[in-house]
Amino acid sequence: MGHGHDHGLSSATGRHRWRLTVSFFLVGSYFLVELAFALISGSLALLSDAGHMAADVVTLGAALVATRIATRPDATGRRTYGSYRAEVFASALAVLMMFVVSAYIVIAAIGRVGTEAEVETGPMLVVGAIGLAVNVVALLLLRAGAAESLNVRGAYLEVVADTAGSVGVIVAGALVAATGSPLWDTVIALAIGAFVVVRAVMLGRQVLAVLGQHAPEGMSAEAVADDLAAIDGVADVHDLHLWTLTSGMPVATAHLVATERADPHAVLDDARDILRQRHGVAHATLQVEPANHRGCDELDW
Repeated sequence: MGHGHDHGLSSATGRHRWRLTVSFFLVGSYFLVELAFALISGSLALLSDAGHMAADVVTLGAALVATRIATRPDATGRRTYGSYRAEVFASALAVLMMFVVSAYIVIAAIGRVGTEAEVETGPMLVVGAIGLAVNVVALLLLRAGAAESLNVRGAYLEVVADTAGSVGVIVAGALVAATGSPLWDTVIALAIGAFVVVRAVMLGRQVLAVLGQHAPEGMSAEAVADDLAAIDGVADVHDLHLWTLTSGMPVATAHLVATERADPHAVLDDARDILRQRHGVAHATLQVEPANHRGCDELDW
């Protein structure tokens, strides 16, 4: 038996918590302003963007709570992997919120068909411009962590969609002002909704891959098995499992069948180094078995 553990796991999201905090207060403050002006102007595009901003506030707040939970020590003794998955659940909430906002936009747009809505373009243009500035700042803050953390990526994609929404509000305001037709407000609102759906689907697929314990993106189980099998003293590799605990935390387990003259300690050290250096897996549980050992390889899962 052997093990190759690195218990110094650190959450990628925890390193970017301050970015989430600043973005939360920026977006939250602007949401209140946008909602007020959306009601004043009667703009569906502005109201739909405000609804998306509300989703952002909830998503960013959930992300902040998740990072706190993920880094909190386990006092129960039951969560042997800690609470890192809280960040993935926060990302799932972001996906749900994006779908809800999109559905709201579509329903509101359909309700306007055949009506003569009055839209004030002045507030749309001013608030849209302010929203664009706020979203750009939030994007710059979150971009650095989006590549490392699924939790931050969820918040980042929410803000990306909001940035598109702000651009849409400005475009809608300009078109309504130029043509006098409120139809453009509805068309732009639907376009914002479609954009949000696409982003939600993309993030949702990543969340499901983590929760489904798929092999980490860009990592081949076959390549990992071949590298482990090539270690001097390893006769066979079986029961190899690769998955992602949370963003930046790939995990692996494997059974290594050693040859009769192999040094189990050397096999364990070599396997641990290969997983860490070639495949980025810092946390691995490895079982080194003698060649005449039987039983584990009979499992079919």
